[in-house]
Amino acid sequence: MLPDEPRPPADRPPRADGGSGLPGCYRHPDQETGIGCSRCGRPICPQCMVSASVGFHCPECVSGGHREVRRATTRFGGQLTADGGLVTRILVGINLVVFVLAAYVLTPWLAEDLSLFSVGPQITGFPYGVAAGPDQWYRLLTAAFLHTAPWHVATNMVVLWVMGPPLEAALGRLRYLALYLLSGLAGSAFAFLVAGGFMNSLGASGAVFGVFGATAVMYRRTRTPLGPVAALLVFNLIVTFSVPGIDWRAHMGGLVAGTLTAIGLMYAPREHRKAVQGLTLAGMLAVVLVMVLVGTARYGG
Repeated sequence: MLPDEPRPPADRPPRADGGSGLPGCYRHPDQETGIGCSRCGRPICPQCMVSASVGFHCPECVSGGHREVRRATTRFGGQLTADGGLVTRILVGINLVVFVLAAYVLTPWLAEDLSLFSVGPQITGFPYGVAAGPDQWYRLLTAAFLHTAPWHVATNMVVLWVMGPPLEAALGRLRYLALYLLSGLAGSAFAFLVAGGFMNSLGASGAVFGVFGATAVMYRRTRTPLGPVAALLVFNLIVTFSVPGIDWRAHMGGLVAGTLTAIGLMYAPREHRKAVQGLTLAGMLAVVLVMVLVGTARYGG
């Protein structure tokens, strides 16, 4: 007998009251029935029958079957969605709105208050900006949503618009957003660690370079040819180190953070995926915090 083939109800002795001898429903004993659950064989009355592809199921088997259905996920454990680029579009929109506000509406106060600005006491006599301590650490994140000029924001947003959706679709929205923000934070933290005695930096490039690194890991993991993304990454690195005024520290910090985070997210073993991915994100956040603490100690916070 096949697993889902209709089964006769479990036998019961004839009823003492002279009934038909059919068993009573397992949930409603006073209801005689000749139908049994096609999975477990328990007698079920019309009130309890749930139509199945073959025969009928009892309520318990139906609820148990629903519990056994696994939620569809992306390749790396994220929630599967119909729109794989929503977070990317939101991030692009936020960057564009903040650029317009900082450059044309609330200038220069917004950029001054949100940029990755830091000076040590050897210059001003007291630390200012990120070096001043936790009250100014918000700049590590807000600076990643500021840009200096239209070409600056356009370059970063075009790259994010093109490379973000495939990565978001593979990781899922939450993991992708966490990787993006951690890359931006790591870029800011590394820049502060290296040059926090006197610096002023801003831009989403650290986060975008994190997307570069994660995309390279994804291509490697899925055995997709690395040529196009490698060529684009090399070109951007050449620009980073050859054009004056570009903060290479934020770029490199974001690239390394995005690459390492993606390795933890994409190579996590399936049986321990959530635990390994959670530890990966927490570990990267801890690295960011250590860089900020060391930098603050160096520059007098």
